[in-house]
Amino acid sequence: MGSLVGKLLARGMLAGLLAGLFAFGVAYVAGEPSVDASIAVEEAASAHEHTAAHTHGGAGAAEAGTEKTDEEEIVSRDLQSTAGLATGVLVYGVALGGIVSLAFCFVLGRAGRFGPKATATLVAAAAFTTVTLVPFLKYPATPPAVGNPDTIGQRTTLYFLMILLSVLLGIAAVVAGRRLAPRLGNWNATVVAGAGFVAATVLACVFLPDNGDAVQPEFPAAVLWEFRVTSLGVQATLWVVFALAFGLLAERLLAPVGTRTPDPAPAA
Repeated sequence: MGSLVGKLLARGMLAGLLAGLFAFGVAYVAGEPSVDASIAVEEAASAHEHTAAHTHGGAGAAEAGTEKTDEEEIVSRDLQSTAGLATGVLVYGVALGGIVSLAFCFVLGRAGRFGPKATATLVAAAAFTTVTLVPFLKYPATPPAVGNPDTIGQRTTLYFLMILLSVLLGIAAVVAGRRLAPRLGNWNATVVAGAGFVAATVLACVFLPDNGDAVQPEFPAAVLWEFRVTSLGVQATLWVVFALAFGLLAERLLAPVGTRTPDPAPAA
């Protein structure tokens, strides 16, 4: 059993790596233009502040502005958008694949008569909903350097708190659905549990505080919308590719030998 879990873990990490490659492609092609646009907005605002400081603050303010402008980047933008982005997405994909494959091992055979492909799809869909979609609806992604830097810690804490609540509510919905199934039937129990999850999620979104300073009021709405749609698209790509790849790999590993297509017999 332990060796089987290890094999599924390895396949999950491999599927996560493949999903990370696809997600990186989407992030680089569709996401980097909005990041560049947000950085351009920030630089324009910074240049305007320096000009105002030079005009009204005298030599001292101008000197400080010059020092700030002349600061060199520790990591170039080209490196951030290529190797840096690829490293981050691929590491995230591999880690995600390992964690979800362990969840798959626990769920397989306990969620009804589903095969490996269907189970992988259900686990990936549940993980995408609880870990990505629900937190995104409350605290959507924002481009770099567009919010108040003094509240980054608070915003990060709220985001991870929303993830934790979403995951716990999702687990509670699954447990409730299984307990209600003998009395209500599978379909009705699923509907009731799903409705309870939605209601509890809405309440959590209402009572948790908003990130009012996550985006500056003057930031272009079009750039913000494009960045958020692309961010959600990158996550969706990651989960869809992982579900397809891991489902196929898990089925090839778990399918009984007798059900596999035999090799053609050699000609006499």
